[in-house]
Amino acid sequence: MLTGQMMTTPLTVTAVMRHAERVFPTTEIVSITAAGRHRYCLREAFARVRRLANVLQEFGLQPGARIATLAWNDHRHFEAYFAISCSGYVCHTVNPRLFPAQIEYILNHAEDEVLLVDAAFVPLVESLAAQLKSVRHFIVLAEEGAAFPPTRLPWLRYETLLAGAPSSFTFPQLHEEAACALAYTSGTTGDPKGVLYSHRSTVLHSFAICMPAAFGLSSHEVVLTAVPMFHVNAWSLPYAATLTGCKQVLPGSKMGDAAMLADLIHSEGVTLAAGVPTVWSSLLTHLRNTKMSVGRLDRIIVGGAACSSALAEGFEREFNVTVRHAWGMTEMSPLGTVNSAPRHADLKQKLKQGQPIFGVELKIVDSAGRELPWNGVSSGFLKVRGPWVCREYFRQPKSLAHDTSGWFETGDIATIDPQGCMQIVDRSKDIIKSGGEWISSIDLENAACAYPDVREAAVIGVPHAKWDERPVLYVVAHHGVMIAPHSLRECLSQRVASWWLPDAIIQVDSLPHTATGKLDKKALRAFHRASLQSETAVPQDK
Repeated sequence: MLTGQMMTTPLTVTAVMRHAERVFPTTEIVSITAAGRHRYCLREAFARVRRLANVLQEFGLQPGARIATLAWNDHRHFEAYFAISCSGYVCHTVNPRLFPAQIEYILNHAEDEVLLVDAAFVPLVESLAAQLKSVRHFIVLAEEGAAFPPTRLPWLRYETLLAGAPSSFTFPQLHEEAACALAYTSGTTGDPKGVLYSHRSTVLHSFAICMPAAFGLSSHEVVLTAVPMFHVNAWSLPYAATLTGCKQVLPGSKMGDAAMLADLIHSEGVTLAAGVPTVWSSLLTHLRNTKMSVGRLDRIIVGGAACSSALAEGFEREFNVTVRHAWGMTEMSPLGTVNSAPRHADLKQKLKQGQPIFGVELKIVDSAGRELPWNGVSSGFLKVRGPWVCREYFRQPKSLAHDTSGWFETGDIATIDPQGCMQIVDRSKDIIKSGGEWISSIDLENAACAYPDVREAAVIGVPHAKWDERPVLYVVAHHGVMIAPHSLRECLSQRVASWWLPDAIIQVDSLPHTATGKLDKKALRAFHRASLQSETAVPQDK
């Protein structure tokens, strides 16, 4: 084999930082903190990154040591992303919305040695401290002199540490396969599982999301990262926006505050925003109620759950904002597909999860493992592979994330059309089999959300003596509205087959969600069973 004669400089997060600092030193990062709106440039940010690197070095950590964060989307969390990974350690972002027992399990399983904590989560950490086996240093992320509740732990103050540290630091030469970040799944089907990302996988993933068919990032963009920085590296936006020189807007703990997001979009000139559907649904309602415009906002990336037709049509028709549906998983860094269909495309096509970005391969197989055609009709179990797809879970070598042929089994059921556009039909554990026929809970939920009074919908399958399973529809209405079941059923009958119509329509005040914002069908099934067993079962539409 004749090999190429090109340089092999490593793909590392350090290289991303070095490039941005030299090429985009004055690009802004704006973030919302407990003290208000904070603003500085990349040059100032990376000076503080070096100070933090010096602090971490003084702790005597070994390469590969895990350093955990429990923090919101702000400049300090951004600094931790780079200081930890570029120093040769692993930035372990922990989701504070998980149950305390899950957080305890994750911190112990990862064997984190340092924990950086937003002041709001100090009481949570205090309650877990006695069970944390490996954490030696607790650092509170807050303004100098900020007050927080009395504590038993020897908390170190982030700003005090940085003030006493030099702003110069020589970062180590790292191998691109070295681990740089760690995230755990939400653990809805057992204990959370760790996904350990390398510098190489992180940089390649960041490159990929910058492409025009994905997020289309450049130095002319202003990016609002409303996806939490504790969730799968915030979809790599802190890296991708940095390497392309985007101005970054970080909403702190206000990522679900529609009024704050609207204000940031206006005042900071946001052109692209990324987050889960519930965030954008709340923003859309706020914009309608206040008659606000969206300024320069050009497109919204929707991921984490299915995008409804009402959400897509609302932003595109009323505000001329393109909605791009994206799909991925923690195990995929996370991006796998993006729907970049043109504005004039059919709505049904635009609501698909989209085409794989370069670097991600897809296939669908039947229950015997036979690959199915890309005809847009055949549905099968979705498998993926690529350079930023998980090979195995962290510290669980016997729990492989892929099959024997090297493909990762996503747990989704999907179709793929001749143009390579993928559509999730359902989760394999959520699809309903009624009388030998499949009913897609996702499609039924989307049809329900097309009804004007429905804000959110969830479908579960329940046992049935004759049909094996039948769908039950739970709905959440817009504030103060009582949904007429017969009217909603009539709407559904115009959109789905008659045998898909739910056996019951149940209105509730809210639906259970996982810590990452997805509908928690496991909890909903438990609620439904408990409701049927109780003397005051939830009223149902018959």
